[in-house]
Amino acid sequence: MRIMPPASILCLLALATTLAGPAAFAAGYATRDVGAWIVSASSDQQGCFLTRTYPEPRGTTVQFGLDVDGSNRLTLLNPHWSIRAREQLRLDFHLSNSAFPRHLAIGIAPQGRRGFVTDFGAAFPRSFAGSSFLKVRRGDVAVEDLRLDGSAAAVAELRTCVDRQRPVVGRRSTRDGGGRVPLDPFANDAGRDSGK
Repeated sequence: MRIMPPASILCLLALATTLAGPAAFAAGYATRDVGAWIVSASSDQQGCFLTRTYPEPRGTTVQFGLDVDGSNRLTLLNPHWSIRAREQLRLDFHLSNSAFPRHLAIGIAPQGRRGFVTDFGAAFPRSFAGSSFLKVRRGDVAVEDLRLDGSAAAVAELRTCVDRQRPVVGRRSTRDGGGRVPLDPFANDAGRDSGK
């Protein structure tokens, strides 16, 4: 038996990881425009997000992310806001079909813009898709008032994108055609008795 040097083993592991990585996921997803919304896959292949930037003078950007595990997050960014990163606030979120009073949001400051991120329950994507507006308030102060036209089609495409990020689940036989040799003899359930 030939024993491979450690460098060769590392090269093989790197090659296996490279080949298995993209193949473990369904076909890639190209960024798409859906009306005023942009639907993109996240770089970690764990979900997708919608983005829409509203015109000046406010120039707010909305991002709504949905992960393969069903979790979601809503981000609002604005170049004019003074919110600090990691600042915790209670904001009132109103959609045309639901409300989320005193909902926790966390301040963020990516790429020279400031804003906040928050997450909601599993029913939120449906509420977001069915709403014609998103209003956010900080007590008596209006934070933002945005039209969500086209959000139903955008969320439908978002779900398509997320479905393409899910791991491919395909069951193959664990043995060759004759049933004698396992396809992966190193698996725990290879059906061999290693004690003999």
